[in-house]
Amino acid sequence: MTDVVQVHDLRKTFGRTTALDGLDLTVREGEVHGFLGPNGSGKSTTIRILLGLLRADGGSATVLGQDPWRDATELHRLLAYVPGDVVLWPSLSGGEVIDLLGRLRGGLDEERRRHLVERFALDERTRGRAYSKGNRQKVALVAALASDVPLLVLDEPTSGLDPLMEQVFQEELAALRARGRTVLLSSHILSEVERACDRVSIVRAGQVVDTGSLAELRHLTRTRVRAVLRDAPSLAEIASWPGTHDVAVEGDTLTCSVEAAHLGELVAALGSRGVTGLTCQPPTLEELFLSRYDTREVQPA
Repeated sequence: MTDVVQVHDLRKTFGRTTALDGLDLTVREGEVHGFLGPNGSGKSTTIRILLGLLRADGGSATVLGQDPWRDATELHRLLAYVPGDVVLWPSLSGGEVIDLLGRLRGGLDEERRRHLVERFALDERTRGRAYSKGNRQKVALVAALASDVPLLVLDEPTSGLDPLMEQVFQEELAALRARGRTVLLSSHILSEVERACDRVSIVRAGQVVDTGSLAELRHLTRTRVRAVLRDAPSLAEIASWPGTHDVAVEGDTLTCSVEAAHLGELVAALGSRGVTGLTCQPPTLEELFLSRYDTREVQPA
């Protein structure tokens, strides 16, 4: 598997503001890669550099083996981009915009285009000035998803879509992945990323603080356990069990969180107490994300 996007020690400042502070990012061929972080973390700056819209102050970035700043024109024929707030030519119809974007990218799969127009319930005859925000997003999504390009860069692509259309997007993204396309997906909807992505990178203060598959990231975080026992242990006994935290016992029910490395030991200890009910819940992507922002930022001296 080759790397479609390679970023190393990327740096960018705007006056006294540091947007990127040595960011590293790798997106593998054929994967859907989630790019997560709150406003101001450096996601948008990274994407603008990858698209050749900004020049980095330091570090290196390649997209499909090319320099995004030097080879921007050629590179944009090989990728499709959907921003979080799409602006259309006001006098062009939705269909004309899709045609125009398709020609810029070397053509569209017409059969897939018709399929996507139907699935997203898009009226292609409407002029750009008359579209709602959600319908503008649909135009850009149809143009991107129907393009015959190896890379899609999607930055908050479902902004303005209703839940039904978000589900359609999820299904079409899964179909895209099945065809071996590569997607860099930036989204604030963590459940969307959790369902769609093979790997995620979490950005904080211009640096990637964690990257990996959801299973790999969960392995570094605690699992929530709820057990119904015939013989509940005392809190003092539980305190001696390694890797357990946030322990509570109410009647015959014990709840706690446990580090992944000690989950087997906890289950074995509970087994000797006569388990009549057991639930182990791995952390959601939202919990993993919030855990990376749980500590206070270190203030500069």
